[in-house]
Amino acid sequence: MKAITADGYGGPEVLTYSEQPDPKVGPDSVLIRVKAAGVNPVDWKIVAGYLDSIMHVHFPLIPGWDVAGVVEAVGADATEYAVGDEVIGYVRKDEVQHGTYAELVAAPVRTLARKPESLSWQQAAGLPLAGLTAYQSLKRIGVRAGDLVLVHAAAGGVGSLAVQIAVAEGARVIGTASERNHDFLRSLGAEPVTYGDGLADRVRALAPNGVDAALDFVGGGAVEISQEVLKDRGRVVSVADTDVRSKGGHMVWVRPDSTALTALAILADAGKLTVPVDTVLPLSEAAEAFRLNMAGRTRGKIILEP
Repeated sequence: MKAITADGYGGPEVLTYSEQPDPKVGPDSVLIRVKAAGVNPVDWKIVAGYLDSIMHVHFPLIPGWDVAGVVEAVGADATEYAVGDEVIGYVRKDEVQHGTYAELVAAPVRTLARKPESLSWQQAAGLPLAGLTAYQSLKRIGVRAGDLVLVHAAAGGVGSLAVQIAVAEGARVIGTASERNHDFLRSLGAEPVTYGDGLADRVRALAPNGVDAALDFVGGGAVEISQEVLKDRGRVVSVADTDVRSKGGHMVWVRPDSTALTALAILADAGKLTVPVDTVLPLSEAAEAFRLNMAGRTRGKIILEP
């Protein structure tokens, strides 16, 4: 199969497009013919070596955790799926080597769900990691109907999904973003506010009695600002502030979860969740996809297609 590999840590320049052995399929796994693979910041951070202290990384490394594709073979005990099934997955394994930037990927069934019929292959590939991050963050702090929720970086890949999921749950959402993204947030059902100096005052203007819950997808003091406007300082969750627990909040490191991924697919097919796609590139241009993602200027997912 063709795949993107790195033989050592580094920037986009270490990525190569090469022929690799087809993956072995374990008893609880299926072999997926990749239709599209989502690009996430964690992908280039792993290749750069930033996660070396917490993850076992082996070379040659095929990056990528997000996938959408068709089941081509099933393991001996992978009875949940059959050849020809269309699936999506957040294919994070215990050790990092055989990722989704490839024509084929072997994925444990615990990482998969059936592809939403309403989403294109590109949209479906952008859903798993970002969608699960948003979903698990909302669940961690118990967001429910009637809550007023503050979402930081609400126009980003994770934030835009969190807005949609919270709205689908019946929550009112205030989302931070640059002014150029305010109309986009309104289209998702959020009330936009501009981030930066004076943010707490702008939130108070919309929520004079305070907010019920807050989600930090950006870092840089968002937890502290959230606690200025929260009714309960502990109902804040962050994926970016590693000290959030010492501040009384919650930390989320997204986990593979087939049940939650299925719930996201159901929301998508109900017309309550969509995945904005910014750029689609051929798999061979993964280095360019890394550069675009590192620049952080896209609105929507970057997708690779074999």
